[in-house]
Amino acid sequence: MVGTDGTSPWPALWAMVIGFFMILVDATIVTVATPALLLAFGTDVNSVVWVTSAYLLAYAVPLLITGRMGDRFGPKRVYLGGLAVFTLASLWCGLTTTIGGLIVARVAQGLGAAMMTPQTMAVITRTFPAAQRGRAMSLWGAVAGFATLTGPILGGLLVGGLGWQWIFFVNVPFGAVAFVAAWRLVPSLAVSRRRFDLVGVVLSATGMFLLVFGIQEGQKYDWGPIVGPVPVWSLIVVGALVLVVFVWWQSVLGRRETGSEPLVVLRLFRDRNFSLANIAICSVGFAITAQGFPLMIYAQSVRGFTPTEAALLLAPLAILSGGLAPWTGKLTDRIHPRLIGGFGMSTFVLGLVWLALAMGPDTPVWQLLLPIALLGVSNSCVWAPISTSATRNLPMDQAGSGSGVYNTTRQVGAVLGSAGIAVLMQARLAALLPGAGGSGSGSPETAAAGGPLPEAVREPFAQAMAESVLLPAAVLVVGLVAVACFATPQHLLARRDRTADAPVAGA
Repeated sequence: MVGTDGTSPWPALWAMVIGFFMILVDATIVTVATPALLLAFGTDVNSVVWVTSAYLLAYAVPLLITGRMGDRFGPKRVYLGGLAVFTLASLWCGLTTTIGGLIVARVAQGLGAAMMTPQTMAVITRTFPAAQRGRAMSLWGAVAGFATLTGPILGGLLVGGLGWQWIFFVNVPFGAVAFVAAWRLVPSLAVSRRRFDLVGVVLSATGMFLLVFGIQEGQKYDWGPIVGPVPVWSLIVVGALVLVVFVWWQSVLGRRETGSEPLVVLRLFRDRNFSLANIAICSVGFAITAQGFPLMIYAQSVRGFTPTEAALLLAPLAILSGGLAPWTGKLTDRIHPRLIGGFGMSTFVLGLVWLALAMGPDTPVWQLLLPIALLGVSNSCVWAPISTSATRNLPMDQAGSGSGVYNTTRQVGAVLGSAGIAVLMQARLAALLPGAGGSGSGSPETAAAGGPLPEAVREPFAQAMAESVLLPAAVLVVGLVAVACFATPQHLLARRDRTADAPVAGA
């Protein structure tokens, strides 16, 4: 395949995929290490949860800014800088001896990840011809889905075999290889020389931090006071208002012919598929994050699986998602994205409902693996059509901005999924197991720390986790509607016109 500059863009993409895989694995790999971290640092569950929360916050907040940095300084430079920060922070994580030090190191990791992620999509957009981006986006999507889902599996194997430090140390050699590969294979692309929007940087960072922090920490504070009389939900309201001001400011800059370049070019949303793809990927990010929590707690607390055994339940999902993605990517370039994307979203909903119905206290494992396998098929069909539809019509000089918006939407969906599923699990446990909200043997805190469940509470606990799985299924329906409304891509319209104008044989 020849790219937009006459050379093959695939080596550059493969080089960047190594680093992209690392940063997404680290979003979920710590979850399975919770008991080990509790023991190693002698701390509480809330402190260990912050090890993941700090990473997600530092990852989500700067994405709009780092996407624009790729346009301003070049995606290769920003990617390499982010990869260096991420790799060094991974070494820092493994060497730290305090829970506070680990949290700070995870913030540095998240910042490095935020610098890297938008550049991968921007390079795809700027180096692959529009009619051939489906296969490239299928690789990007396969890595995104595969990494998110295999994080707990890799975490279980590393924690059980080598210790918790190795979930971070393993990034160091891979980071070094990824840096050399990207340095040699990723092209240096043209940059935009307009001034950076410093006001937009402050507004977007402040608004995103308050919104994401409020959503992520709301359940911890029971949506009540966080500092003095200030309730945690007020952070969400203020964050949303700041983001409204940010959008207004972007519209002001967009109307000016000179001056700073806006972080988000609002005219991108005039493209129907870009807007719909952002809605769809938000629902996918929500579901991917939310589905794992009740399943992992069910497997370890109700079924008594080890962390590794619980994580291996996701193996069919990861294998099928990664194995089928290249095939679905080819289809994305040939047929309407609403067809393959619609199939993926609808089977995603079906698979989650099926899984919820199967999550009994003594269900045979094979009956759990069947819906999980269906989730693997569905995941292979959602990433490429949605990602390709979002980026197909992006102007080349706005590839970084568009990728930053898209990845921010996906990450906000993930944060919403984490917060939403926590709220629902707590509510269902309170309804089915009165008194389970404390710190006893049936509480989520005990379950997260690997505590055993008495026989009497196994069935209602399993029911609570099963009912929680229905939340991401419901959210995916919104994404399904968005995908169903995708407009026909220009390259398919052009192909249809050529077919219609072709002479009929024998005429």
